[in-house]
Amino acid sequence: MAAVAEQRKTGRLNARVGGLYRKLFFGATLFSVVVLAVINLMTAFAVVTVTHQTRVQYARLQTLEHERDALQANWSRLLLEESTWSSPSRIEAIAQQRLQMKVPAADATRVLKP
Repeated sequence: MAAVAEQRKTGRLNARVGGLYRKLFFGATLFSVVVLAVINLMTAFAVVTVTHQTRVQYARLQTLEHERDALQANWSRLLLEESTWSSPSRIEAIAQQRLQMKVPAADATRVLKP
C-alpha cells in the first residue's frame, strides 16, 4: 500500500514538473539529457576558445622570438664594435697622434712600494 502511495506521489510530481523526469532511452530522464547537452555545448565552446587563444599566443611567441633574434644579432654587432673601438693598439695609436703621448723609456719608469 505504501508503495502505491509513493508511486502516486511520484506520478503527481512528474505531472507537476511537466514530464521533465519522464524516462527516455537507457533509463535517462529528459532533465538529465538536457543538462548533459548543455554541458556538452559549454565544453565544445571552451575547446574552441582555448584553441583560438593557443593559436594567438603561439603567433605572439613567434613574433617575440623573431624580435629576440634581431636584438641578439644587434647585441653581437655592438660587442664587436666595442671590442674594435677599445682595442689597446687603437687607443695607443690615437694617444700618440692626437695627444702626442709616448711610451716612457725603461729608465724613466719607477716602481713604488706600498
